Amino acid sequence: MVNIVLVSHSPKLVEGLEELLKQVVGQVSIVTAGGDEDGSIGTHFDKIQAAVEEAASGDDGALVFYDLGSAKMNAEMAIEVAESESVRLVSYPIVEGSYLAAVESSIGNSLDDILASLEKEFG
Repeated sequence: MVNIVLVSHSPKLVEGLEELLKQVVGQVSIVTAGGDEDGSIGTHFDKIQAAVEEAASGDDGALVFYDLGSAKMNAEMAIEVAESESVRLVSYPIVEGSYLAAVESSIGNSLDDILASLEKEFG
């Protein structure tokens, strides 16, 4: 299955979204990186890098969703450091996009199929 990474300035946002996604599609790997290193609002490269590397360890690839500016920048750097061609940063709504991706992953759709569905829905 395709793994999902959630990157946000808010730890509570990604914790809640992870809870929602796991209720719907429990078997899909959801990895989060929310907030600064002390849990406050912000982003932290090391947290994001660890999440990307964990998700990249799967065989079917991973999609990284983010909320705002520095989350995107840090996720881009983390993907570059991970040197995994199967991890993709996507610019779709973090809630609706990750929900769609998680459902599609749970039914066995490939990374490319999920990307096509996201583009069709939000592109």
